[in-house]
Amino acid sequence: MQATVLLALMAGATAISAHAQTSATAGSYPNRPIRIIVPFSAGSASDFLARQLAEKMTEHWGQQVVVDNRPSAGGIVAGEIVTRATPDGHTLMVTSSGIAGSAALYPKLPYDTAKDFASVSMVAIGSNMFVAPPNAGIKTMKDLIEIAKKKPGQLTYGHSGIGSGTHYASEYFNDAASIKTVHVPYKGAPAVLADTATGRLNYGVVPIAAAISMVKSGRVVAVAVTTSKRNHALPDVPTIGESGLPGFAYEGWFGMFAPGKLPPELIGKLTAEVKRILNLPDVRERIMNQAMIPNPTDPQTLHKLLTTEIETRKRIFKDMSAPSR
Repeated sequence: MQATVLLALMAGATAISAHAQTSATAGSYPNRPIRIIVPFSAGSASDFLARQLAEKMTEHWGQQVVVDNRPSAGGIVAGEIVTRATPDGHTLMVTSSGIAGSAALYPKLPYDTAKDFASVSMVAIGSNMFVAPPNAGIKTMKDLIEIAKKKPGQLTYGHSGIGSGTHYASEYFNDAASIKTVHVPYKGAPAVLADTATGRLNYGVVPIAAAISMVKSGRVVAVAVTTSKRNHALPDVPTIGESGLPGFAYEGWFGMFAPGKLPPELIGKLTAEVKRILNLPDVRERIMNQAMIPNPTDPQTLHKLLTTEIETRKRIFKDMSAPSR
């Protein structure tokens, strides 16, 4: 009996000690520089957002927050760095919805995307846009659907890489419209826009911010945006729902993640900090100027979005010409 009581007391003391240690850790966090890993190159939307957060975190917490760009196929290099890092809040990641695309396309990743990352908060919502050559006869999404149905499997479109948000938005649209077109992966939006403008592609799907100047100069036609509402950067461009496929909407997103075993107290502190920063007027203005919308959320909302989209992307990608690897 005495041994049982002693064990119970020891277990209770251990639990209390662990809780106190976690609370103390949250209270003193951060106690050294923080690294935000970005799976894309400098100048990308994820990089831009990470730098907005890093600047304000540094000012608020008095610890240096640096952005570390680690571009690679499927974001795997960045993912490995984060999932293998010590879960103490000093290694974070800001990435796009492409994280769900990688999980859908690559079943043999060195980590489990749904389990090995801790969701912190969404950061922003981004809009993608369908663009076409000026003389292609594609002025609306209704035009695109009609031409694609007359020429099944013949139209080509460009996107920013296999598994990217632009790739998924395109195939999601194809599925909803019951059409078949041929995807051509590029390394980024500038190349997609260049080949769309010259007519090498029948159309392209790109982040709206990347296309604004070419739309305004008339080098490409802005056909429609993928989101449920028009984008403030190009308010005259209709949504896909308005332009030919009622009810369709896809919103690209960006989020902050951490190593999977990060204590809840630290997740809460990071979530609150992201929300604080995204509500600052100067940060909101800069993000809006990039045709994105700041959108802080709780961790549960981001995790549900991630897991749901992984499953949706698996279904969408299954029947197309980019097989799972």
